[in-house]
Formats: sequence, structure tokens, C-alpha cells
Amino acid sequence: MTARNDIRPGAINMQRTNIQRWRSLTQVGFFALFILAPPLDIFRYDLTLGHFILFGHDWTLQLDAVQHGQADALDAAINVLMFGLVPILLVAVGFIFVAWRWGRIYCGWFCPHFSVVETINSLMRRAIGRPSIWDREALPAKQPDGRILKTSRIYLLPTVVAAVAFAFAWSVSLLTYLLPPFEIYSNILHGELTRNQGLFLTAATTAFVIEFLLARHLFCRFGCAVGLFQSLAWM
Repeated sequence: MTARNDIRPGAINMQRTNIQRWRSLTQVGFFALFILAPPLDIFRYDLTLGHFILFGHDWTLQLDAVQHGQADALDAAINVLMFGLVPILLVAVGFIFVAWRWGRIYCGWFCPHFSVVETINSLMRRAIGRPSIWDREALPAKQPDGRILKTSRIYLLPTVVAAVAFAFAWSVSLLTYLLPPFEIYSNILHGELTRNQGLFLTAATTAFVIEFLLARHLFCRFGCAVGLFQSLAWM
């Protein structure tokens, strides 16, 4: 009995470590997917073309024939149903099933925003002992594995740097979901951003820096439509 009690906590800790390792790998993978989806033409909406691109193929409602008088209203309705409403419905049903079956698994394992939240939380905790400046009490210095987490104000600098870097990466990624990615990358590298592109990146980066540093938890609780949808589906 004693041997079993001695082994069991270690086995549990090892299982938790393995789960955390897999969760970290999943977060990194989906953050990379979030960044690389537009340049790889996995998924994006091209404003210059006026339609979605999915896995390298144009995704449209195929209404050109209707616009040129080569198809009637029934054909148009069928195309809207098959290429618009049905895919959206299938994604929504699948998402509801996942949320109902496994809860808010998207937030903890896949969400690129929450991976940023956890990174900044850990840096801020090293800086001030709390994951957020709004928390009144510091978290215990002793970690579950027995380590003592020492805080230092010097970590405030990497915290701000990380927030700015993530904010800029998010801003560039969002812009590449709307405009040709390699055009955006080239304009950034050569300092040839158009006025609208520059305004978008400046405004979005500023907004994300403020959100990452001051309101990242509030966004997850009240501003994230995906998180809210998950909660409603799970309830």
C-alpha cells in the first residue's frame, strides 16, 4: 500500500507534464498556422479579388453565370445554399459539438490569442508576482514542482517587448488575411506601405499592445465571440 501511494503522485505528475507538453506544442502549432495560413493560401479573404481563398482554390458563390444571364434565380439560390449557408452551418454544428463534448478546449489548446495571454501572464508574474496589474494579491512564490519563483522588475522590459512583438505580428497577420500576403511583406521590408496599410498596422498594433498589457483577460471574458459562443454551446 505504501509503495502504491509513493508511486501514484509521481505518475500523476508525469501525466500532467505530458499533457502540458502536448498543450504547449498544440498552442505553438496553431499560432504558426494562424500566421502562415494567408501566405500558404490555406485560408484568407482577398479584398483585391473579392472572394475567399481556401486551400489554394477560389471559394466563391459562383454567381458569375447569373450575373451574365446564363443562369436563373434558382441556380443562384442553390449556389448560395451550397457554397455559403451549408458550409457555415456545418462549421457551426461541428464547433457546437466540440464545445459540448470537451468544453472550452479551443481556448486552452488552440486559440492563438490565449497563447499570447499565457506568455504575457508568465512574464508579468516574473515581474510583479501577479499575472495582471489588476490583480490585488500576488500568487504564491512556491510552484507545484517545489521551485520558488523569484520576481524582479527587470522582467517588465521583456514583458513590454513581447506585447509589442505579438501585437505587430497579429496586425500584420490580420492584414494578410485581407490583402495579398507577399505584397504586404514586401512593402514592410522596403518601407513602401501604402497610406491605408500604414494606418491599419499602426492602429491595430497600438490597440493590441494596450489589450495585451491591460485588458487581455477582459477580452477573453467579454470580447471574444468564439469564447462566448463556446460558453453558450457548453451551457
